Amino acid sequence: QVQLVESGGGLMQAGGSLRLSCVASGIIFSINAMGWYRQAPGKQRELVATITSGGNTNYADSVKGRFTISRDNAKNTVYLQMNSLKPEDAAVYYCYANARYSSISYSNDYWGQGTQVTVSS
Repeated sequence: QVQLVESGGGLMQAGGSLRLSCVASGIIFSINAMGWYRQAPGKQRELVATITSGGNTNYADSVKGRFTISRDNAKNTVYLQMNSLKPEDAAVYYCYANARYSSISYSNDYWGQGTQVTVSS
């Protein structure tokens, strides 16, 4: 199984920056896409950004130009640099990975426990 552990959340003023990190560990043969989702109180979980093993990225329109996703394949780590934070960015941010634990296994989706991001206005 694959475990994902996020770090880097916290409280920041509007206009500030935070950097989230997520490390994948466990029995890992390969990791395909990694990414970040978020869920605010009373709202559905939504995609923030994803990145493939080859580095192709996809962003929600609401974060384009402000957030940057990156990954270090050698460290099984994905990052989310969040700049120009807005109060509406406040949410629990969840790390995501689509991974295989062996060469003959199917890929599965894995989620971290979430890290809280709070943005004060």
